[in-house]
Amino acid sequence: MTQRKTNSNGDFPTVFNRIAENVELVIQGKGPQIRLALTCLLAEGHLLIEDVPGVGKTLLAKTIARTIGSDWRRIQFTPDLLPTDVTGATIFNQETRDFEFRPGAVFANIVLGDEINRASPKTQSALLEAMEERQVTAEGVAYELPDPFMVIATQNPIEHEGTYPLPFAQLDRFLMRIAIGYPSAQAEVEVLHKHGDHSALQDVESVCDAKVVRAMINSARGVHVEESLNQYIVAVVASTRDVPELSLGASPRAALALLRASRVAAAAVGRSYVSPDDIKSLAPSVISHRLMAAPEAEMSGRDAADVLHDVLERVPLPIGR
Repeated sequence: MTQRKTNSNGDFPTVFNRIAENVELVIQGKGPQIRLALTCLLAEGHLLIEDVPGVGKTLLAKTIARTIGSDWRRIQFTPDLLPTDVTGATIFNQETRDFEFRPGAVFANIVLGDEINRASPKTQSALLEAMEERQVTAEGVAYELPDPFMVIATQNPIEHEGTYPLPFAQLDRFLMRIAIGYPSAQAEVEVLHKHGDHSALQDVESVCDAKVVRAMINSARGVHVEESLNQYIVAVVASTRDVPELSLGASPRAALALLRASRVAAAAVGRSYVSPDDIKSLAPSVISHRLMAAPEAEMSGRDAADVLHDVLERVPLPIGR
């Protein structure tokens, strides 16, 4: 695998677009979903991909990891998977006659949790500390995870037999939830032409490394946010708690996630400040999975995303920049 080096002080939108275009060479015709996934990474968040089999959920995670020249691990979640398989365990070394920590699969820059809802709740919860604190604690000792660190979890929305629904406490740890969807006919033909005789991953080149990604994360933190936009974010989140059609509104963590993602979105197009449109366009991916529709809404055929759409239309946008 070759690597085209990128200066860590390079222009944010140039590097962002280079990464996105490289990933799209493999994931054909899914530019918006790829940009959302990269926004999630650079906002220091975790991504939940919920879609049917075969649309490229796993391939997206692998391609992002290769593109940014970082380590990645795959965890196939099954009912018999143990928490220590994920986080690691302290074992006795016969040679040194001492206990030592053996890191689990979570010790990588990109961790793919495939079909996360097929593992028991106890195993699912093993990811909570890693996702929130970016560390694993074993026998009272905290072990730092690599930087950058991102969990990309997948789940199949159409098969529920033998699954354990993710609790809202864990859903709230995911900065975004997206669906990839089927490709267009033209994109699918392109896939057949380019990758019909070999694995798509063979064509993936690394365009940067972890150092560049860390620099981009630090750069995005400095994007300016007007106070009126902070108030707008809080107004949107608070409004979800007062809608009768929702039995559970968004948490304060949702507001923080929306702020971080909006900063990255602004930096990705070369702006040094967040705009109202950045916030409004990202809100469905950042907030909808944190909401629970009331039974009355579900009976009328409306889900949490529909209610959030109405909330975004009602909350007035700030005037000016």
